[in-house]
Amino acid sequence: MNRASRNFLLAAAAVAALGVTAAQAHEAHDCVDAACVAQTLFDAVDTPATGGGEAAALTSPKYGTWGFDASGMDKAVKPGDDFYRFANGAWDARTEIPSDRSRFGNFDKLTVLSEARSRAIIEDAAAGKIQDRDAAKIGAAYRAFMDETLAEKLGAQPIAPELAQIRQVKTKDEFTGLMGRSNVSGFASLLELGIRADAKNPQRYAVYASTGGLGLPDRDYYLQAGFAEKKAKYQAYVQQMLTLAGWPDPAAHAKAIVDFETRVAEATWTRAERRDRDKTYNPGTVADLQALSPGYDWKRYLAASELPKVERVVVTTNTAFPKIARIYAETPLDTLKAWEAFHVADDAAPYLSRAFADASYEFRSKTLAGQPEQKPRWKRAVAVVNNQLGESVGRIYVGRYFPPESKAKMDALVGDIRTALHARIETLDWMGADTRAKALEKLSKFTVKIGYPVKWRDYGPLVIKADDPYGNTLRSTAYEWRRDVARLNGPVDKQEWGMTPQTVNAYYNSVNNEIVFPAAILQAPFFDPDADPAVNYGGIGGVIGHEISHGFDDQGRKSDGDGVLRDWWTAADATKFKVQSDRLGAQYSAFEPVAGSHVNGHLTMGENIGDMGGLSLALDAYHASLHGKPAPVIDGLTGEQRVFLGWAQVWRQKAREEALRQQVVTDPHSPAEFRVNGTIRNVAGWYDAFDVKPGDKLYVAPEQRVKIW
Repeated sequence: MNRASRNFLLAAAAVAALGVTAAQAHEAHDCVDAACVAQTLFDAVDTPATGGGEAAALTSPKYGTWGFDASGMDKAVKPGDDFYRFANGAWDARTEIPSDRSRFGNFDKLTVLSEARSRAIIEDAAAGKIQDRDAAKIGAAYRAFMDETLAEKLGAQPIAPELAQIRQVKTKDEFTGLMGRSNVSGFASLLELGIRADAKNPQRYAVYASTGGLGLPDRDYYLQAGFAEKKAKYQAYVQQMLTLAGWPDPAAHAKAIVDFETRVAEATWTRAERRDRDKTYNPGTVADLQALSPGYDWKRYLAASELPKVERVVVTTNTAFPKIARIYAETPLDTLKAWEAFHVADDAAPYLSRAFADASYEFRSKTLAGQPEQKPRWKRAVAVVNNQLGESVGRIYVGRYFPPESKAKMDALVGDIRTALHARIETLDWMGADTRAKALEKLSKFTVKIGYPVKWRDYGPLVIKADDPYGNTLRSTAYEWRRDVARLNGPVDKQEWGMTPQTVNAYYNSVNNEIVFPAAILQAPFFDPDADPAVNYGGIGGVIGHEISHGFDDQGRKSDGDGVLRDWWTAADATKFKVQSDRLGAQYSAFEPVAGSHVNGHLTMGENIGDMGGLSLALDAYHASLHGKPAPVIDGLTGEQRVFLGWAQVWRQKAREEALRQQVVTDPHSPAEFRVNGTIRNVAGWYDAFDVKPGDKLYVAPEQRVKIW
């Protein structure tokens, strides 16, 4: 099983959403929330999906009388000192993070709803109450994971075949072949292959090669002194997993594994470096790939991978490959075999007996993210089914819960935001005529997807058994890979979605130049057809603007209107853009959500640009929607004030300290507080709306405010 499939279940990070598969989430996706990053499922409030509370559990939320929860404000806080607290302080004071979660906020509240709806669908399918071509598979997947008695009876037996194959390996080359099966089996790989649209020829798929091998959330966990305690507990966890798997000499092997992964971490690019789409596009032949990683038998690896004859591979973090190949050559085979055995057990743990599942939770959720309690089994089961059969569940979800009028209203809102960006591009004082013309051309070519796919995934080849939970996930992993392999030489499927309809998120995909809004996010507080329009513009309007702005952030701007990675900027305009983006990065790097842990302004650059552009465009679109008429005043608040409050309400969120520390290291999204305070201080309209003056803590002098889109 690939690492993303396991991570989908762990909920260890403070980021996630329902139904994003490993194959779907890749570097081309820029999300409004962090589902594309960790692909974990949010732990949810334990709201029953059946029985007397079912109607309430499945109903879309409402906020106040006009779309905003004014009871959550702390009016004792001056808006110019801390706008996040002004808008959300009372909510923060009265809100406790549920014990089986690492964070809680309005994204999570909708994820709770989506989870409850998914559970209702899945349990109906398991009970034979749904007429759908995949209903039997949905029910079987759910029953398989819910069968705790079976899991306890099987113990470690489900991973015995993989462990036996590892033990039989006699040479490094044989081991390389074993890793080549990582996309169709439970094995891990030190260097990995994936298939996605070619960034410089987005009409065709390409094979991409990248580095892997780490069991901690990021290289920093191995290398920074502040994570030394976590690293030590990781070694204890490795020993525990090897013991449960029956691997010999677990203590010595655990130390050797962590030492090995530490060397790999030293060679691994930082997350900020891996964002650079120019530096991570290095095409070449298989011979070039072999020369880049001497001693790593790519011929054997590729033969085991089930790929057809490959002529071309795009290497991402190219300078790391020779370093990791050298580490591989210098590491004893026994250590590598123990490393593989650990990762097989670690990845499989959620599907095995309680001893494995509890150990995984204790380290990955409790130790790393501060989550006090493990999710109940039904929540984990819903995550499994959404991961394995997400579009089948989504097809039923749309029929039950997504009104057609929501799609029509979203079309209109997207049009408003596009019009606002068109007007801004036409009047930017820092952009020259040549770049401006190409930017407008790119904007005109944006594709918009709302609600659900027009073509649903065919899960026909996927075998799901009601008595084989681990086998189901192995077959799901293999199904996704073989599906990608089968279309490698064909055209890119532009109708495909990277998220399921029940996902509470949205994204921009650079190779398709598209913005995508799943059905589950199109509810309050983001979008409520009965709410004050200003709140909707601040909520879903800001999200739409965020995703459109990703097409013009520091990495999205590198692709043209057809999704081709190429430089269409004049040198002078690119320099001006970099001056502003560097200034924005410096602003965010000064934020310190937890003592000793600063936001990484380089890692979060794209999302911060998306937030700033999204809010600015939402405000412009709201003004345009008034058609010259004065905005109504509601509860003493002007229209402009309500737009900003709508934006702030979306980002209400509390997170545990360990989850925040992990987010700062791993997540390209800034913590929620700074998605409000870090954004509004660069938007001129906010100063006027709330009479923010010099001396206020968030005040930034006009000449120091960042102005990009």
